[in-house]
Amino acid sequence: MKLTILGCHSATPHENKNPTAQVLDIKGHRFLIDCGEGTQVQLRKAKVSFTHLKHIFISHLHGDHFFGLPGLVSSFRLLGREAPLHIYGPKGIKDALLLLLKLGKSAPSYPLHFHELESDVSECIYEDDSVKVTTIPLLHRVYTNGFLFEEKEGLRRINLKAAQANDIDKSQFRLLQLGQNVKNENGILIDNATVTLAPDAPQKYAYCSDTAYHPAIVPIIHKADWLYHEATFLAQHESIAAKTKHSTAAQAASIAKEAEIDRLILGHFSSRYKDLQPFVMEAAAIFPNVILAADGAVIS
Repeated sequence: MKLTILGCHSATPHENKNPTAQVLDIKGHRFLIDCGEGTQVQLRKAKVSFTHLKHIFISHLHGDHFFGLPGLVSSFRLLGREAPLHIYGPKGIKDALLLLLKLGKSAPSYPLHFHELESDVSECIYEDDSVKVTTIPLLHRVYTNGFLFEEKEGLRRINLKAAQANDIDKSQFRLLQLGQNVKNENGILIDNATVTLAPDAPQKYAYCSDTAYHPAIVPIIHKADWLYHEATFLAQHESIAAKTKHSTAAQAASIAKEAEIDRLILGHFSSRYKDLQPFVMEAAAIFPNVILAADGAVIS
């Protein structure tokens, strides 16, 4: 699992502060999560191939999470894209995007599939053999979701030394990975557990964009490996956070602690703060395993 932070600042872009967007590589998938203004430039800087982006998840329709999407979709057309693109976001995202593309005579030449969301309860919006994605209903000024990305349990791992000691031919390895007992070269049935190891533990990434302090999400994100949680303000500005339905670093840390998260990643910082270290100090007093997001950072 690898997370590339393309942008992690709130509202107005600055020369070296990009609005929200990130890429998650998980179990062979590459997901784009939110698409603030300038996202495609940040993708270029991070050397992330456009070709492998097949699913885009938009948390809400505020500009700093959405305004980069029309340009990216249009660029895909200019680059001769043929592969389908799936976009998951609030109801209305289809009309908004298609209108802009229509007015600019930039209708995509590739299949564009919209998955519009309007449920106030967590729901599965994508699933295949290796990954599952569910919504995390958040509390903001407009309809907003976070997203929980979960790996499914993989294949069992071959204990090569044990397999060789038991005279198991390599042609049987696939069956062993699937958990089956197999016969060795002498026709003796070998118990799977004696020659394999348990699969790697599935990992979970919880992305919580703009939201007020919202403990109702704790059961959904419980024991995620990583939690990205907005921390627009410090505790000294908690009244502004409440008014604008954002969170403080301390509130994000409280959510991480209650949900028993492994690592907390703070982001979506207000431009009013020139020094971000107080965010770490404030959060670490409640939840010690915390880091700051940074534009261009790669977490793995």
